[in-house]
Formats: sequence, structure tokens, C-alpha cells
Amino acid sequence: MRQIHPAAIIDRSRDREFMREALALAAQGAALGEVPVGAVLVQDGEIIGRGFNCPISASDPSAHAEMVAIRAAAQAVDNYRLPGSTLYVTLEPCSMCAGLIVHSRVARVVYGALEPKAGIVQSQGQFFTQGFLNHRVLYEGGVLAEECGAVLTEFFRARRAKPTE
Repeated sequence: MRQIHPAAIIDRSRDREFMREALALAAQGAALGEVPVGAVLVQDGEIIGRGFNCPISASDPSAHAEMVAIRAAAQAVDNYRLPGSTLYVTLEPCSMCAGLIVHSRVARVVYGALEPKAGIVQSQGQFFTQGFLNHRVLYEGGVLAEECGAVLTEFFRARRAKPTE
């Protein structure tokens, strides 16, 4: 089910293309044994930041795909604010990442699969609609949701099938 913020009147013509880029990054993370979530940050039609989950390999609990992509983008444009940008992420953001999205002034978030346990955009709350926030983020869920969900399902299926040492 696609969820669209009511105020969103935007060009969605490249959403699937950028989500495929995020999926490719998720695969890179999976190859390292990380939970396969990927993200790209786009501004003016160009990718300015890329990331995949790497909290295990980076020994950094904050190294979620969104965090990595936003940090890379901020460095690339030499600004901690990213107005007019769109973040594409294969999984609904958690509360930590949603807070960063607001603070970095990302304009729009497009995510693939729902995260029923920790997703804060739709699944466990509607964080971006909260009145106390000083920045409004447009959001849309469900872009390539089946593909994004399948990557996660296969990763965890394979993980459960491995014998413990």
C-alpha cells in the first residue's frame, strides 16, 4: 500500500530508478553480513550521498543506511542542511533516522518496505506529522515495496538457516 503525504505534489518520475540504486547498496551491505538496507540522497536529480547499513562492520550503532547517506551528502555539499533533497531508503526509517532527516532538512523521504516493529513514519507512529517539529518532511512509502521486502526476507531466512558455531 502506497502512503503519500497529502501535501506532496512532486515529480515521482525517477523514484523507482533511485530506489533501485538503494537496493543495490542494500545488497552490498548484505554481502558484508549487515542487515540489507540501502539509501541514496538525491538533490537536483543527482545522487549526492549513498549508504548501507554498517553498524556491525563500523562498530557504530548509528551507522544505519540513512545516517551514512546523509553524512556523505552533507560532506559532499559542505553543508549540514540538505534542503530540497530526497532520501530514498529501502526500509521505513526508525526514530533515530527520522530525527536526523528532520534536523538535516531533507525535503522528502521515499521508502520501500514497511518496518512494523520500529518504523516511525507509518508503522509505529506518524513522526513527520508531529506539530512540535520545526521542519515538515514529505513522505511516501511502498515504492518497490515487494523487492525491498524480499531482500530482507531472504537475508533473515538465510541467517536462520545457518548453523550456529
